[in-house]
Amino acid sequence: MSKSVIIIPSRLAATRLPNKPLLRVNEKTLIMHVYEKAVKSEIGDVYVATCDDEIANEVQKNGGKIITTDASHESGTDRVFEAAKKLDLQQTDYIINVQGDEPMIDPLDIKNLNFVSKEKNLDFSTLAFNISNNDNYKEENIVKVFTRDKITNLSTSVAENFSRKVNFKNISDKIYHHYGIYLYKFNTLEKFVKLDHSKNEKIEKLEQLRALDNNMKIYVLLASHFSIGIDTIENLLEYKKIMKKTKK
Repeated sequence: MSKSVIIIPSRLAATRLPNKPLLRVNEKTLIMHVYEKAVKSEIGDVYVATCDDEIANEVQKNGGKIITTDASHESGTDRVFEAAKKLDLQQTDYIINVQGDEPMIDPLDIKNLNFVSKEKNLDFSTLAFNISNNDNYKEENIVKVFTRDKITNLSTSVAENFSRKVNFKNISDKIYHHYGIYLYKFNTLEKFVKLDHSKNEKIEKLEQLRALDNNMKIYVLLASHFSIGIDTIENLLEYKKIMKKTKK
């Protein structure tokens, strides 16, 4: 039977928010917020894939597992693939790539993505959430996914496009806020990382477009809980506000 592992790619070299993984919210670093959410999903082993000793030390001193990866990787997906190879996974084992800057992601959504993907034998899948604020359509830090059909937390649809901005004239009920999480079988991930970077990927700076440009299907499932990646200082301050309310 295919097993599932979670791999969290993380590095210190982010330009918009330097040293992002080690920034603290409620006395805990962002990388540990993400790691603990992944562990709580209870779907399999969790690893942080990193090239930075500072991140590795932070995870290990808090009881987490790390896999050391090369510093030259251009993307988190490449880092995840190197880590997956070191785990000696089978071709049909599942890898869940949880972005290291998604501390709000809910363990139940990770668990459901894994469950539905296995039930439907999906090779490549991800999560999205309903957009309730029209300002989000033009917010470049919130990636949007366009699906062929409407989605639920049990029914999926294939992604037709990903974009950072959406023209208000093109708004529909099949455009969602995309989350920084991907599930793939090992052989699908291996195929993806060997593809050349596509034109649309370079324009939008979204590597998932490489898959669509090469006719790889990405299935989208609706998340039940809101999450947003921490890309800017504004995102970080918003997360701190949310955590402060939660702590009360």
